[in-house]
Amino acid sequence: MDGTDRPAAQTPAADWKVGVDIGGTFIDFCALDQASGRVVSLKVLTTPGNPGAELMTGLDLLAEREGLTPEDVTRFVHGTTVGINTIIQRKGARLALMTNAGFEDVIELARLRMPDMYSLFCARPDQLISRDMVFGIPARLRADGRETLAPDMTAVAKAVETAKAKGAEGIVVSFLHAWRDGAQEAAVAAEIARLAPGLFVFTGAEVWPVIREYERTTTAILNGYVHPRVSGYLGALEATLAGKGVPARPMLTKSNGGLMNAAEGKRACVNMLLSGTASGVIGAAWLARQAGESRVLTLDIGGTSADFALIVDGAAQFGSGELIGEFPLHIPSVSVSSIGIGGGSIAHVDAHGILHVGPESAGSTPGPACYGRGGARPTVTDAMAVCGWLGHTDVAYGQLTIDVARARAAVGTLAEMLGKSVEDTAQAILDIAVSEMFVEVEKLVSRAGVDLRDYVLMPFGGGGPMLGAFLARELGMRRVMAPRRPGVVSALGGLVADLRGDFIRTVFRPLSPAAMDDLQAALAALQDEGRGWLTAQGHAGAPALSVSADMRYAGQSYEIEVPVEADWIARGDLAAIAAAFHALHRRIYDFDDPAGAIEVVNLRLTAVGAGPALTFPEAPETAAPATPLREVPIHTGGRTRPVALFERAGLSAGASFTGPAVVAQEDTTFAIPEGAEAHVDRHLNIHLSFGDAADV
Repeated sequence: MDGTDRPAAQTPAADWKVGVDIGGTFIDFCALDQASGRVVSLKVLTTPGNPGAELMTGLDLLAEREGLTPEDVTRFVHGTTVGINTIIQRKGARLALMTNAGFEDVIELARLRMPDMYSLFCARPDQLISRDMVFGIPARLRADGRETLAPDMTAVAKAVETAKAKGAEGIVVSFLHAWRDGAQEAAVAAEIARLAPGLFVFTGAEVWPVIREYERTTTAILNGYVHPRVSGYLGALEATLAGKGVPARPMLTKSNGGLMNAAEGKRACVNMLLSGTASGVIGAAWLARQAGESRVLTLDIGGTSADFALIVDGAAQFGSGELIGEFPLHIPSVSVSSIGIGGGSIAHVDAHGILHVGPESAGSTPGPACYGRGGARPTVTDAMAVCGWLGHTDVAYGQLTIDVARARAAVGTLAEMLGKSVEDTAQAILDIAVSEMFVEVEKLVSRAGVDLRDYVLMPFGGGGPMLGAFLARELGMRRVMAPRRPGVVSALGGLVADLRGDFIRTVFRPLSPAAMDDLQAALAALQDEGRGWLTAQGHAGAPALSVSADMRYAGQSYEIEVPVEADWIARGDLAAIAAAFHALHRRIYDFDDPAGAIEVVNLRLTAVGAGPALTFPEAPETAAPATPLREVPIHTGGRTRPVALFERAGLSAGASFTGPAVVAQEDTTFAIPEGAEAHVDRHLNIHLSFGDAADV
């Protein structure tokens, strides 16, 4: 296995840090021996029928091939798709919902928005809790926190009995204004636990105590829906690692790009729904900072999807409202845009003779036809093989051999339907995939208001380097940076991530002297909660606490998140807080009203505990032309011609060459189009420059 930059022997005092990320087709491993600076990586095909088995396979392979012994693993970070797959596949727990009597339609009404406002045939998704499992409980709390009607425990008992009879595994309790006081929800949860100890219970205030009942309720539902599968998976993970003698307790990557321990993950399941995509962006941001890049568009292509994110000033961007399947997630998460185009995306011709790509994917089973695992339908990966970009070396660390004949047979079925050659059909598949991604990136760029000519594209994932340079050229971007191990960037993200917890208090007060006591009390509570959380996670260092406020002009329906200084709140500096809001509102909307009344809706705090400082080896840079292994035939630009094939492990720092070219490596293949100038830096990243040719 050629996943090592430095083939030095493992020292007796090995100190392995292991990052693991499970995707739709492969599970990725990135391991660093801190004692020697040795870095190794690995990919293992996933086992959808037995999730978690591939983890043990990978650890065994690392032990066999690299001498990584379980006893030397001092840090183990894991990202998993168990939660999000549970929602997408709708294989979660059967839940019941208890809400206020008269508000039983809260999740059906949602925000009265259709998924596609321009489609006459658009339908809203079925909810995760059916209407017959929603129970209205006589109870009422006013917006100011006063209780006007205590929960009717007789109605609670009747609802529990009905829910159990209908097969409920758990119950979510979400009442009006629980953000103000969660006592009513807690009392009902305690009664449910007494009446039916076999049912798990979550409350809206417990999961995410934010104003607006729909957002609070749906977040709690997502948490409960995935709880049994996530909790069971994490319990089995802990037991397996302990059984193998791994001393490190597993840490989990979160949607916000940080980490938490497995014990919290069993309960706060909603926090890890976007763990894989988030850790990929965190890993990319770390690599960008290492290479001196401050503005980056990331492109993460796996087997089923392509994910895009912006890195600004070396940092990932955050937001809320990301879609989990068909449902919005209202907790802070790394901002990622996704489209159903991946290496396993299946191409097909519709009844009108139009070629389409995705969103259906071949996944890992049976996979693309060229994998030789039973797949027969043409995919993006098959198109790459037909065009000659793949098939010259083994992939996935020797686990797969690309069968070009099978790829040609699969793409050939579409070629006959379209009346084109197999090569031209394959090129059309790739062009469509790139154009679909182009549209999604344009949406992201329009929302962010950035000029991509100022950004570098960083492709990663198994498919990112295959299509990334072609997408960059279409977007008019001048530069591309491919990391040394693009296939395992998400696993790397777990290694370099910090502990990160997000906390919120709804205050809902005008920004005025009369509100300062409430703001200061909320800040103190958040600071205590943040410090306590870091301590519970085992962090002994100094915490980094950052504060922001969700603010709006009086009369506006929604607010913006404004970074503020804790000291402004502590000393009651209303002018500084207001000035920060006006400035951000002007930057976003090109308008502000310095005389306008301001409301503070929520106060937020992020608690960060820095992880261990990791050092990756660098290579001395010497100017030298790259030497190709040989030339291979590639179909590009409408014709087939010989193109240089390079081996990634043979490209030293300082090497340079010109496209078109193919760079083959253990975890992916980097396809470099004509006109691109390539250079290898001291971190062994490959940088492409298009010059003015991409300025379109």
